[in-house]
Amino acid sequence: MSKELELSCSVREDLGKGASRRLRRLNKSIPAILYGGEKEPASLTIAHKDIAKATENEAFFSQIITLKIGSKKEKAVIKALQRHPAKPFILHADFLRVSDKQAITVRVPIHFLNEDKCAGVKIGGGNILKTLNEIEVSCLPKDLPEYIEVDMLEIELGDSVHLSDITLPEGVISVALSVGEENDLSVATVQMPRGTAEDEESTSEEDGTDEQADGESSDGDKTSGEDESA
Repeated sequence: MSKELELSCSVREDLGKGASRRLRRLNKSIPAILYGGEKEPASLTIAHKDIAKATENEAFFSQIITLKIGSKKEKAVIKALQRHPAKPFILHADFLRVSDKQAITVRVPIHFLNEDKCAGVKIGGGNILKTLNEIEVSCLPKDLPEYIEVDMLEIELGDSVHLSDITLPEGVISVALSVGEENDLSVATVQMPRGTAEDEESTSEEDGTDEQADGESSDGDKTSGEDESA
C-alpha cells in the first residue's frame, strides 16, 4: 500500500446551489460531502487548487485519502468527482469514510509490464489490445494496493490475460471473480495486426472467387447474345 494522501478541508455552513456557486466564484473553492460509517454526512469546502493538484496523482482515485478537517482527520476514498463539461474545473466531490476494520470496494488501476518485450509482439509481430485499465477489488484499507501489475512478457500471439491469471496481493480479492467464474473478464489480448499475410491471403481468395463469378457471368451474357443474333 502506498503512502496515504492528505487534503485540507473546512466545514461548510452555507448550503444550497446558490451558496455553492458563490463558493466557486468568490473563494476559488468547491463544495464536497463526506458520508458513510456511523457518523452523519459532513458538508465540506476544499480549495480548488488543492484538489486539482491531488487529482493529477493516479493514486488519488484508488487510495485512502486523509481529510484534514480543522483539528480532526478522517480517512476516506473518493467516490464521485463532478467536473465542468467544457472547462477544466472541478465542481463537486463525494468522499466515503473508511474504517480500518471494514473492507472497502475500490477500482485499482492496472500497470502493464514488458509490453515492448511481449513474446506475441516481439516475436509474433502482434499488437496488445487492452480491454481493462482497472480492476475492482475488495480489501481492508491497510491492504489496498496502489495499482495491480500485469506482466505481458510471456503472452503469445493470440493469447489473452484474464482476471484469474493475475496474482493479487494478499488480502485483496477481485469483486468480479467473487461473484462467479463466468465473470473472468479478459484484461488484455495479443492480436494479429490488420494487413498481415493472413489477411492478404484471405483477401486474395475472396478476389479470386469474385473474378470467377464475374467470368461465369460474362460467359452467360455472351451465350445470351448469340441466341439473340440467331
